[in-house]
Amino acid sequence: MLVHTGITGPYWDDSSAQGRTPSPIIPCAGSGRGFRPRWALPCGARQHGGAGVAAGGRAGPHVQREMMSNGSSVTHFLLLAFADTRELQLLHFWLFLGIYLAALLGNGLIITAVACDHRLHTPMYFFLLNLALLDLGAISTTLPKAMANSLWDIRAISFSGCVAQLFLFLTLMSAEFYLLTVMAYDRYVAICKPLHYGSLLGSRACVHMAAAAWGSGFLHALLHTANTFSIPLCQGNGLDQFFCEIPQILKLSCTDSDYLREVWLIVFGACLFFTCFVFIVVSYVQIFRAVLRMPSQQGRHKAFSTCLPHLVIVSLFISTSFFSYLKTPSITSPVLDLVLSFLYSVVPPAVNPLIYSMRYQELKDALRKLTGHFFISHRLCTFLCKGFPYLL
Repeated sequence: MLVHTGITGPYWDDSSAQGRTPSPIIPCAGSGRGFRPRWALPCGARQHGGAGVAAGGRAGPHVQREMMSNGSSVTHFLLLAFADTRELQLLHFWLFLGIYLAALLGNGLIITAVACDHRLHTPMYFFLLNLALLDLGAISTTLPKAMANSLWDIRAISFSGCVAQLFLFLTLMSAEFYLLTVMAYDRYVAICKPLHYGSLLGSRACVHMAAAAWGSGFLHALLHTANTFSIPLCQGNGLDQFFCEIPQILKLSCTDSDYLREVWLIVFGACLFFTCFVFIVVSYVQIFRAVLRMPSQQGRHKAFSTCLPHLVIVSLFISTSFFSYLKTPSITSPVLDLVLSFLYSVVPPAVNPLIYSMRYQELKDALRKLTGHFFISHRLCTFLCKGFPYLL
């Protein structure tokens, strides 16, 4: 039957021919009458109880966003596709796989070396062990999903999967920043107050500070995750990011009041992080002043070699994450968002093991000893298997 919209002319509705009740069709704008809010269904869509299907048939698999009415729920999100061609998708997969394996190997070696070598059972390496665990968990919440999307040419992530990914990522990255603050305090006491190092950073104090970092990250993530996903989403389900990120989810909010509620929480968290950053900077100013007063050239070199990598990682992490979360919408672009998120979510977990293993001589010796034992065991196993094949 013909359905007249009164604006752009008739549309054919075949529902009566199939024995169904005709469904109203959302008219297209064009006459200048009325105002279509930003959450409305696309023009030419047929409405069925709050959901819309584009006129002319059901939505295809390449639809970028699924528009929904105000107050509707999202069952899944569509993550950013890195490339349209199959060759580039596979290239991204192998690139991410290489980065992920390097991060797994580097952080895994640090964890094993610190846990197995009794010479590394000191506060500095205890915090480094926790940093490696956080890096390993943080990169494992984002890259495996991105690799699967590139390999299988998919984009969807379930609502519960997005909640879990965002919560775990915020927990681990927030705890990492708090732990970097604790590590700055550790270096300050070790260089500026070496006589009080044992009393201020005993084993119990180190455990308490590490637990406080993990617990603070958990509470921070719980607050932001609960508030973000309590906001009604009406602007579709497409995210311009390769993982679930708060700024991208807030773009889907229905009203500005819902958006601003989470923005104020982000500003509060940014102020807290900035306070920690100021503490880190002040600690390193005191450290550098003490280092420059050292009479020994070797002592100054060792102090700088242990502090500068930490300062570089903190600066990269805090600058990119702050800019990513606090930048104004006028300077937002998909490419810029992707680069910033890559710099604060992928680069530090992958680069941390390389920086610390190259700068700390004790850790280098422990890693060399660990890899030497591995190769000796491998050669011994190969020799035994070849000489005594019945052992197989």
